[in-house]
Amino acid sequence: MVARLRGRYVYGWFIVGVTFLTMLAASGVRAVPGVLILPLEHEFGWSRSVVALAVSINLLLFGLCGPFAAAVMERIGMRAIMLAALLIMGLAVALTTQIRTAWQLQLLWGGVVGLGSGALSGWVAATVANRWFVARRGLVVGVLTAAGATGQLLFLPLLASLIEAVGWRPAVLVVAALALTLMPLVAWIIRDAPQQLGLNPYGAQAGAVVAPPRAAPGNPFLVALQVLPQVLRQRDFRLLAGTFFICGASTNGLIGTHLIPYSVEHGMSEVAAASLLATIGAFDIVGTVASGWLSDRFDNRWLLVWYYGLRGLALLFLPTAFGTGIFGIGLFVVFYGLDWVATVPPTVRLAADLFGKERVGQVYAWLFVAHQLGAAAIAAAAGLMHDWFGDYRAAFLTSGAICLVAASLAIRIGRPLRPAGFSVTQPQLAGALDD
Repeated sequence: MVARLRGRYVYGWFIVGVTFLTMLAASGVRAVPGVLILPLEHEFGWSRSVVALAVSINLLLFGLCGPFAAAVMERIGMRAIMLAALLIMGLAVALTTQIRTAWQLQLLWGGVVGLGSGALSGWVAATVANRWFVARRGLVVGVLTAAGATGQLLFLPLLASLIEAVGWRPAVLVVAALALTLMPLVAWIIRDAPQQLGLNPYGAQAGAVVAPPRAAPGNPFLVALQVLPQVLRQRDFRLLAGTFFICGASTNGLIGTHLIPYSVEHGMSEVAAASLLATIGAFDIVGTVASGWLSDRFDNRWLLVWYYGLRGLALLFLPTAFGTGIFGIGLFVVFYGLDWVATVPPTVRLAADLFGKERVGQVYAWLFVAHQLGAAAIAAAAGLMHDWFGDYRAAFLTSGAICLVAASLAIRIGRPLRPAGFSVTQPQLAGALDD
């Protein structure tokens, strides 16, 4: 069957499709905490900061796992690590239905689920785009990144409705079942590189011979750690990491975790609040795919300036939006939604053009660590601010202000000198990183 698909169609798009579904399942797992905060508070009597701490641990490990998952993937293959991640997530999410104490929530949801979902973080999109495609790389990254928003769109209203109808435990089991049932499809379709099927990447010149990716020698964990000090010496990496830290502190760490309880405190039902967040996800699908298209055509630094600037203004407006009725909330949803994950395609593109596409998975994985550090910090801080001040106003205003700082950092990133699609060898990469 694989041979027929290979011969009749561009197989890389099948890889994109199955990867999209896999990342969709992971996004479904990550969508759960937003609708669990209030049910867990009501059932166990935990404070907002206690539940937010579990989410913060999850977000932190979700990011920290990425560089090591990317390195292990180069050794054992993309298919193997995707299967392992789905298995870990499915089993761990199912076990959370048995929790009775806060430390069990923090261990299972914060620790195990965080590690499992981290193995399917943004490095997967970067790796698929750069292994399977020469042309349309930005579009592929945009499509795969949009899987997170699509997961929100599909799962949040469904989960909120299930929780309201039958309780939070059956809702969680639905997500666990999805992760486990995707495993046979991943095993059937996913391949590590087109060369395994005797193919070249999509868009490669006719007759060109494209070398397959080679695993770096040595221990994969040490390889992942060795990349970090090399890239940290680069000013552009530090600027990208700083902007991505703020990206995490203004998206999944804040909106993804706290918008639903914030909306409920302003009179919405939990289902309506979940639908609001899902609508943001719907606009994000458009914004992220469009951002991928734009990143193939325009200066990615200026794209980041616009994205962070508009996101900051939207977050500064949010506390006012709830007092202006449906028009103000709708305005926030549109502008923020189009910008939700639009920063990812230009960030991946800049990482590939500045540091070489052969190791963009590992470089982007470390950038994503910065993203998740920001997300974890704001998830915990917003919970504490809510306990201290009784609302989220200070958290949203702070996040909006630092987005404007990110816009000022983005324009200082150096213009890539290499053309799109430039490939370097490992020795060339090492020399470039040491400059």
